Amino acid sequence: MSKQLHKRNKGFTLIELMIVVAIIGILAAIAIPNFLRFQLKSKSAEGKVNIAAIRTAETAYNSEFATYVTAAASPATLPPGKVAYTVAAAGAGFDILGWSPEGNVYFQYAVASTANAYTVTAQADIDQDGTDLQSWGYVKPVPGTVVGVTGPGCAAEGVWDATAGTKTILETVGPCDATSGQSVF
Repeated sequence: MSKQLHKRNKGFTLIELMIVVAIIGILAAIAIPNFLRFQLKSKSAEGKVNIAAIRTAETAYNSEFATYVTAAASPATLPPGKVAYTVAAAGAGFDILGWSPEGNVYFQYAVASTANAYTVTAQADIDQDGTDLQSWGYVKPVPGTVVGVTGPGCAAEGVWDATAGTKTILETVGPCDATSGQSVF
């Protein structure tokens, strides 16, 4: 009978459980902001990848028809989040190019062009704060010059060059201004 009185119940103490909860809390405090930052980067990547695809479609179209295609902003309004892609002008613009993104989109896409130059722009409010739109672009300049066509959100002079602090980079997908790519959660 004395053996049963001295037998100890096995389990965790309250202090041990509190330490585990504290460790989990610290790990969560580190992981959640990083996760949100990675989420923001992946949303931004959609715009850059689709601009590159539009650039390829414009180049292919130009090689066949010796002109570039202007495309109205599609979807017609700036998406409030991830929405189904809809072309703004059926039978024109992106339909002529044969370009359409796969699945739903965060960005609104547009192309401003002349016969020998164009600017592709992708705009979104990916952090949904109502300010600081993400504006990514690509500027194909008029041959023999250093200017293209002004597009919605992007200047004709090029995309943002962080090193020089100016909008001077041509024929490269990049941010249209100093704040694009800087949204925070």
